[in-house]
Amino acid sequence: MKLVTAAIIINDGKILIAQRADNQNLDGKWEFPGGKVEPNETPEECLIREIREELGIRIEVECFFAESIYRYDTGTIRLLAYKARWIDGEYKLTAHSQIKWVRPCELENYDFAPADIPIAEKLKRELIKFRCVE
Repeated sequence: MKLVTAAIIINDGKILIAQRADNQNLDGKWEFPGGKVEPNETPEECLIREIREELGIRIEVECFFAESIYRYDTGTIRLLAYKARWIDGEYKLTAHSQIKWVRPCELENYDFAPADIPIAEKLKRELIKFRCVE
């Protein structure tokens, strides 16, 4: 099972989502950006590295949010989603065709990768709690 991370970046009540580029596995699907955990790397370190590589920004990982396990044809992944905060940097896309900031109620309008769907559903249910913690 592959361990994969995802960043839940929220700004002004909107959530950052990213569409996978045409040359990527699951091209065209929307996701919460992140990537595979490398050997000897914590999920939090992975998320910081992946967001820097994929989006060109620096983030701070704040807290664990949710887990999703999904069996793709290529293998099973365990997706760990963390709430994260943008620190600095300009967005530059390397693994995605576009990014969008969307309200929780709009998440259902996007075709998410299967492993990301439970994360999106939990976000829709729990964003009010999220906002109270910030």
